[in-house]
Amino acid sequence: MRQNFVRVLGGVAMAALLVGGATACKQDEGSGTGSGSQACDLKIGFFGALSGADAGLVTPMKQGVDLAVEQYNKANADCQVTVAPFDSQGKADLAGGLATSAAADTKIVGMVGPAFSGESEVALPIFEQATLPSITPSATRPSLSTKGWKVFHRGVGNDFSQGPAIANYIKSVIKAEKVFVIDDQSAYGAGLADEAKKVLGPLVVKTDKVVDNAQEFGAQISSVKTSGATVLFYAGYTEEAAPFLKQLRANGWTGTFIGGDGINDANMLSVTGQKDVEGTISTCPCGPATAAKGTFVTDFKAKFNGVDPGVYADVSYDLANIYLEAIKAGKTTRADIQAFLGTYNKAGAASGVTYKWEANGELDPAQVKVWAFKATNGAWAPDLEIPKG
Repeated sequence: MRQNFVRVLGGVAMAALLVGGATACKQDEGSGTGSGSQACDLKIGFFGALSGADAGLVTPMKQGVDLAVEQYNKANADCQVTVAPFDSQGKADLAGGLATSAAADTKIVGMVGPAFSGESEVALPIFEQATLPSITPSATRPSLSTKGWKVFHRGVGNDFSQGPAIANYIKSVIKAEKVFVIDDQSAYGAGLADEAKKVLGPLVVKTDKVVDNAQEFGAQISSVKTSGATVLFYAGYTEEAAPFLKQLRANGWTGTFIGGDGINDANMLSVTGQKDVEGTISTCPCGPATAAKGTFVTDFKAKFNGVDPGVYADVSYDLANIYLEAIKAGKTTRADIQAFLGTYNKAGAASGVTYKWEANGELDPAQVKVWAFKATNGAWAPDLEIPKG
């Protein structure tokens, strides 16, 4: 996910001391089991839009990480871990400086994120040079796994799974005959639209684009209305999708609006307004966080004032716990944790997904699933798991 394509300016010269990561203090576990020692005073980073128009999607991910670390620290009072947040505001042009700061903090031995695809394209080369392991809970652009970045891992499926699933939903569930496809020209949106169009084929009667930060969509709305499309697939983010949908409804378009995980947040519901957003479909290459396994939902709601976990909160919780498992096992360097991820093969306590990565950092395809959610009475309600193929 997000944002616009930007060029990584120059070669960021990382100091040689970064290579291999941090070596932290060690402290005996005192369990009498002879299990060795564990690393102390280390940090797990979180990278994503914690403010701005897209924070509604990303904040639950950070909350999942916070919950995991809080639980770990309660069980390991003498050997604490902290979360280091990096607020990208969903903007790729901020990602380089933030990634450099994260790489320079040698206490950070693992990163959850970046959350969006555009910022990942900027940050990952810097993390690669600093050997800082990264697991994104939500960046879905397929090309992220083709760059040769050894530190890159993806905790969900990519748009090669989500794009066709959206198309299958449009064809098989909505049974649309005319589809309009629009994207926001971001690394995420453009790729998702391309994958969906391959499957939709002749059902696509017209395509268009919007620009980042746009708030007026008169030309696009006119094009949608004259196309005769009864379904609009919007590949992009809430920041533009919410006012676009609101203006579509104000101009009399009554068709079905469907988007990817980039609109699956509370802001899409509140900014658009319940009347206009009702019946909107969003997808996610993840299951409903509100149906997570174990005590995750109960624990999340207890910590965050009764609020249900948003999409990717359970995934982020699981990813943070993988890093914490490594730390508990005494992994004190970035290289140690990178090696730990390379052989990891366990189910997450919340999502139930078995986290096992291929050599390019992609999640084992057998673990990938895509769900559709429907805006119902002011909330995203699980609709169905979209069949593969």
